[in-house]
Parts: sequence; structure tokens; C-alpha cells
Amino acid sequence: MKIVWKTGQATVREVYETLLDRRKVAYTTVLTMMKILEAKGYLTKDREERAHVYRPARAEHTVVRSMVREFVDRVFNGSAQPLLLHLVKDRRLSERELEELTRLLKESER
Repeated sequence: MKIVWKTGQATVREVYETLLDRRKVAYTTVLTMMKILEAKGYLTKDREERAHVYRPARAEHTVVRSMVREFVDRVFNGSAQPLLLHLVKDRRLSERELEELTRLLKESER
């Protein structure tokens, strides 16, 4: 998704080659994931010449929000608290992020 959002559109081959710069991944894995993302409504595809060109169907913030909700529901039974506690305890949040989280929590109380 990040690659397609960044470029605006991409073929499976383009996504595959971009991912290969970072880590080893099979072409078929990329193809399968892009088909799943299309089935979920996150990508659309058009046939241009011989390859399908995929485009984002939704804005990045909308998809991220949906994926986070799905993750919290599946892994934490719908409760975000265990996720936040895990991030804090494992020091996955910087001081700045913790300050921002504190600010947002106070803001939401109002």
C-alpha cells in the first residue's frame, strides 16, 4: 500500500522490484497481497497494455485507521489498552510520542 500511495499507481512488478531493494520477497507473494488488498477495497486495478495497474481506492489515513481497528479487534479483542501498554513497556514510543499521546488523552477527556 505504501508504495502505491507514494507512486499513485503501480503494477505488481513495480511493487515487487521496489520491495526487493529492502528485503527478499517472492513475486507471487506480492501478487497475492495486492489481490487481497483489491478484494478488501483498498486498491483498484485497470488493465493497461499487458499488466494490471493498481491505484489506491482509499486515502492512506482511512486505510490505516481501518487496519488498526481490525488488528485491535483480532489480536486484543477490541481493546486498545493492551496494545498501548505493550508499546509503552517495550519502549516503542519516544518521549515525544508519549507527550503527544498524553496531550491527546487529556484533550479527549474534555
